[in-house]
Amino acid sequence: MASTIRYEKLGYVALNVTDLKKSTDFYENLVGLKRESDGPDGEVFFRSSNDHHNIALYQAPEAGLKRIGWKVESAAELQNAFDHFTKIGLAPKEITKAEAKALGLGRAFRIREPKSGVTFEFFDQISQVSDPFEPHPTKIVRLGHIVVNVKDFAAMEKFMLDEMNFRVSDRIEGMVTFMRCFPNPLHHSFALGQADGNRLNHVNFMVTDIDDVGAANNRLRKKEVPIVFGPGRHPPSGSVFLYFLDPDGLTIEYSYGMEEFPEKGARDPRKMKPAPESFDYWGGMPDPRFAAKGRIEAAE
Repeated sequence: MASTIRYEKLGYVALNVTDLKKSTDFYENLVGLKRESDGPDGEVFFRSSNDHHNIALYQAPEAGLKRIGWKVESAAELQNAFDHFTKIGLAPKEITKAEAKALGLGRAFRIREPKSGVTFEFFDQISQVSDPFEPHPTKIVRLGHIVVNVKDFAAMEKFMLDEMNFRVSDRIEGMVTFMRCFPNPLHHSFALGQADGNRLNHVNFMVTDIDDVGAANNRLRKKEVPIVFGPGRHPPSGSVFLYFLDPDGLTIEYSYGMEEFPEKGARDPRKMKPAPESFDYWGGMPDPRFAAKGRIEAAE
């Protein structure tokens, strides 16, 4: 039986970094996130909203993706998800009360996607911070999406659609599938890239207006932050984009604008040809360093 899980949004992304001090400075002062707190094991929590956190950084020997947290609509949906993953043999693991407290969560559990090894976390509550998020220097609206590269592309796409209840918005044939965490309206909260191995592709933050993208391009270049793609405009989502690298070479994106889908009556996914013009209306090409780094951590 196909999954019926209903999501509110992409809740947070946990990243591994090799120099926590350097990365903390980068995400706070160059990306523009609010440093909220430190965890019991030295991890650092950042937010781009009033949630307890939207990004978590962990010290590790190798940089990359630690896990992805999804906020579902309710406690009933959380139980629905737990039951579904149990039925298909993925043995969902409840996180401890101590870790949930450190993460600002209520009940939460994790699974490991079988082909890519990506750890997905599910929760329905996250602590709210009374101090409003005031974005600076780039006016970030929200954590937008995450993209992972996978070797067994067809198998993971099937898993995301059948077992996670994601919906396809568009495909660049044989290269990328853009998905919504249903019924969240954003064109994609998650996407899969075809690759020769499993790794993080990029993490995205959506910004307030197009000028944020242009200003960030100049600001980051002055700070000698590598720009690896853009500015440009994506044909699938309509987003204006800029990609750059963090201190470990992980790829981060700012984007402005994105198509939104109704819960009912959404258009059918489009099939775009596997060509450069399907990635950028403006004719740009990514630097070879784009999405080159980002080990997926083995399940805990």
